[in-house]
Amino acid sequence: MHHDDDPALYPTEFVRRYRDAGYWTDDTFADFLVSVTDRHGDREAVVCGGTRMTYRELLAATESTARRFAQLGIGYGDFVIVQLPNTPDFLRTVFALFHLGARPVFSLPAHRRVELTHFIRETRAVALVTTGRHQGFDHRQLARDVLAEISDGPMVIIAGAEPEEFVPLDAADHQEPGPVPPRAHPVPEELAFLQMSGGSTGVPKLIPRSHADYLYSVRESARICGLGPDTRMLVVLPVSHNFTMSSPGVLGALWAGGTVVLTGDPTPSSVFRLIDAEHITITAAVPPLAMTWLTLRPRIDASLRTLEVLQVGGAKFPPEAAARVTPVLGCRLQQVFGMAEGLVNYTRPEDPEDIVTGTQGRPISPDDEILILDDEGRKVPEGEPGHLLTRGPYTIRRYHHDADPGAFTDDGFYRTGDIVRRLPTGHLIVEGRDKDHINRGGEKISAEEVENHLIAHPDITDAALVAVPDEYLGERSCAWIISTNPPPVSEIREFLIRRGLAGYKLPDRYEFDTGFPLTGVGKISRKALRRRLADTLNQDHTTGETEP
Repeated sequence: MHHDDDPALYPTEFVRRYRDAGYWTDDTFADFLVSVTDRHGDREAVVCGGTRMTYRELLAATESTARRFAQLGIGYGDFVIVQLPNTPDFLRTVFALFHLGARPVFSLPAHRRVELTHFIRETRAVALVTTGRHQGFDHRQLARDVLAEISDGPMVIIAGAEPEEFVPLDAADHQEPGPVPPRAHPVPEELAFLQMSGGSTGVPKLIPRSHADYLYSVRESARICGLGPDTRMLVVLPVSHNFTMSSPGVLGALWAGGTVVLTGDPTPSSVFRLIDAEHITITAAVPPLAMTWLTLRPRIDASLRTLEVLQVGGAKFPPEAAARVTPVLGCRLQQVFGMAEGLVNYTRPEDPEDIVTGTQGRPISPDDEILILDDEGRKVPEGEPGHLLTRGPYTIRRYHHDADPGAFTDDGFYRTGDIVRRLPTGHLIVEGRDKDHINRGGEKISAEEVENHLIAHPDITDAALVAVPDEYLGERSCAWIISTNPPPVSEIREFLIRRGLAGYKLPDRYEFDTGFPLTGVGKISRKALRRRLADTLNQDHTTGETEP
């Protein structure tokens, strides 16, 4: 069934322009794995723990999963929330949904009740595919909590062992499998899946991506990053992140006929051991992770001689750390600056060293239009910082259900919320964010969302969440709490967890006061308030109660 009540994702004139330029083709995700298997069938596609699969084996697993989903009633145009860790189950689930013309909604393993209920309500998802236990957390219990909140909730499908009362991803009996359902033929310009914004306004917004626009970014990313059949990519970050999926990510590596090695363990000893054991050529990290690897490299016995490229993205990578990558890890650094809404920038293999260590790259496409504007919306002089707006062949024109229309200009430019400078070469340097949100090692936290949860506590009168600079994560969060009867920090944390707040959003530090330190200011915007509190904290690191 086809119940896409969404209007066209791109205006007709741009569809024509991007097709004429050859960016958009007739390729779709329904055909992706089949066409790659035609070219690279016997090559190794996926490695995870003791599991190894060729392209042909991955395709067979995908087709049997598609058959399973069809038997469970999942069909064309249906939304299915996928919340799976870095395992082959993720790949076969997603490709099976594409086979049927169903639409994955990519959730992160860190998402909790607040996010999942929001995604289900926004998409009327027919199913949630998740895992049993992951990193000590029981996703089946999370599913129960979600279903308790949504009367007509989705079917819950559990990958791996012990589905308990839920539907197992793999049918118990493998008798009488029946035929593989026919492969869907979606229109390349239509909605292929929904991704999450790393955005700043509370729950993530849903990002509609089409087959044509996303596959263009995957193919071009694979080309820019020089991937080929000899690529062996180690995937450490959550596989459903836009960075990990397409920049060039697992999809880029598979498109090129390379091998994807999946792991859920980002610790340096495990990562370095895998790099050696699996002859890894490329991997990607967010800055805090990259910095940990750099720090611990001298203490770990590993050769890393096959590693050619370390990609770093998700947040600003300090130039001092960037300069250490090649001397310490013996590989090339590639900086990546992108967003799930579209625009992705890379430093290129041929870029000089100062560009690689000091910038966040330049756009994928000659048709990526970049505007850098001041607060009044005027273009800034070249090299001056300003608000980044962008439009192009793989940048969305609106969010799903038109959430946050203010994020787009009338002529279709996306307001990224980033403050950047542009060099004459076209390379961008990210200076920061213009919105009230905290970038904690690549995870974006909305101050407003956490404040609303804090203020719900009976003993908290008011609260402000502010960013405090942190050498390791870039920024940490500090909750400034106004209370006449301050609850213990442990109780506040428990309260936030009970309210379903994802772990990475919990404040790192707490300050207690009877009023905000704003003498003689009277009313003040929350944005200005947060700025003042941050200034106060930065002047004095010794006050208040800090987290152990």
